[in-house]
Order: sequence, then structure tokens, then C-alpha cells
Amino acid sequence: MRWVTYRTTADPLPRAGIVDDAGEQVAAPYVGRPLASLLAEGHESLAKAGRRAEEDPVERVAMADVSLLAPIPEPPSIRDFMAFEEHVVTSLGALGQEIDPVWYMQPVFYFSNPAAILGPHDDVTIAPGSRQFDYELEVCAVIGRPGSDLDPDTAVNHIAGYTVFCDWSARDLQAAEMRVGLGPAKGKDTATSLGPFLVTPDELEDRARGQGFDLAMTARVNGVQYSSGRWSDLHWSFAEMVAHASRGTRVRAGDVIGAGTVGTGCILELARVHGESAFPYLRAGDVVELEVERLGVIRSTVRART
Repeated sequence: MRWVTYRTTADPLPRAGIVDDAGEQVAAPYVGRPLASLLAEGHESLAKAGRRAEEDPVERVAMADVSLLAPIPEPPSIRDFMAFEEHVVTSLGALGQEIDPVWYMQPVFYFSNPAAILGPHDDVTIAPGSRQFDYELEVCAVIGRPGSDLDPDTAVNHIAGYTVFCDWSARDLQAAEMRVGLGPAKGKDTATSLGPFLVTPDELEDRARGQGFDLAMTARVNGVQYSSGRWSDLHWSFAEMVAHASRGTRVRAGDVIGAGTVGTGCILELARVHGESAFPYLRAGDVVELEVERLGVIRSTVRART
């Protein structure tokens, strides 16, 4: 199933719904029930709600008549990993660093800002003071069942679904603050876009390959293709990332687990390899489209900060 969180012009209250195969209609199983509340009740509740939406929805609305929010507009937490080797090697080099052997021993992540979530079609405002504003083409998992000290074989069963993830990044702020051994912080604090759909794992099983799924990941700026990679290039699987995230603590329903940027999936990498003149950082008015096959497209217009 492909779940969305949406509102209509007639009723601004966010609610969950499933999108039909043609992508033309969304059906809601309940009145006033956001997707986060269904996840909080577990996988079984989500599956039950999906069947109800298919068989006896409380409303059915054309996709053209809804506004999409992030599937989880206020996640309890966001852990963003660095699980694609090509991105790690190239981006750290651009920041004057070398890959540490620890990266090959365990998955690593940082915590991002749950208060800065944007929907899949929301504008994004450049971080204060930044002249090197960047996108990051990512995919993330959303936890559907809480757990602690999980192993990878069981952790995968705690994933409710996957969605497109954009970690908007102020590279100049990031480079400065990380020199003191902490961060990223304000370099990643302004915005994170999620959406458009939360796609359940069964929708992707036929494309399972390697540590992920054999699905294309593409980024375009003003209609020009910038980035191209594949989900299956992951070094660390989502099962391993979720297990590591739960170690000595717990993951909760609605938590977001980002895989990190796919290889070539940001301007920082492209500018290092090809030059900033060929791949300039984002400016006001740029339109960025981040697409993951079967998961949909984030489409955002960059705005200047007034």
C-alpha cells in the first residue's frame, strides 16, 4: 500500500489515506486519524486500516484536490545514517576529511531536527547565512513497531514502510561547525522533506537486491539531471541500521531512519568531482526534484530568506 497524510480545502484536519494504483484517488479509512496514530497502534492496525480504506472508506478524494503533508509530519526522532560508501568517500574528501575505518565496522548516524519537517511539495528556505545550500537524495524507513536491542533479522520486521527523504544542507555552515568535532548541527537544521508516499515493504519485495532494492534514485535541478544512483548500492542495510539505532535504547513508532545520501546524490559531491561552475549550489528560484522509483517525487522550490 501507498499511504499519505493529506488535507483538503474543505477540511484542513490532517488524515491518513491510501493511494490507488493509478495514483488518481486517495481513500481515508477513518475521520481525523493521521498516519502517525495508526502506526502507534502497530503493523496490524495499519493493515486493518488499509483494508478498510479499500473496502469501506469514509471519504474518497481525487489526488488533484488534496494537499500532501509529510507522511509523518512530526516524527518522534530522526536518525540519518551514512550508509552509501561512494557518498562517504567523496563528501568527506570535499570537507577535507578521510573515511575512518570505524565506518566499515558499524553504521553511523546523527540526529536531525523533528521540528523542521516539510511536505513533499513545500518550498524550502535557504538556511540563514548560507551561500552553499544543497540537497541530499536519500531514502528512509519509518518505524511501525517499537523495540529495543534488536538484531537485524528481527529489526526488519519493525519497518512500516519507506519514503523519499531530503536532508537540506548548508555546506558552508556544516564545514565550519564540524571543525570542532561536533555536528552536523545548524548545517542540517533548517529543513528535511519527506514524502510523498509511505510505501509498505511488500510493494518492493520483487526488487530486493543486495542490501536494499534495485530501484533508481534521481535528482534534477530546474529540469536538468544532477544525481543518479541505486538503492541497492547500500553498504549497510536498513535492518542493520534499525538494529544499531535500537542498541541500548529503543526505537518508537514513527521514528525516521535515513540511509544517508546515495552516491553522487548531492551538489557537494558533484562540485568536488566536476567543479562548482558545472554544478553550482542552490539559489532562490531553483526547482529541485528528488525521485526514488516506486516511492515518488519530492518537488521543492528554493526560496531566499527575508
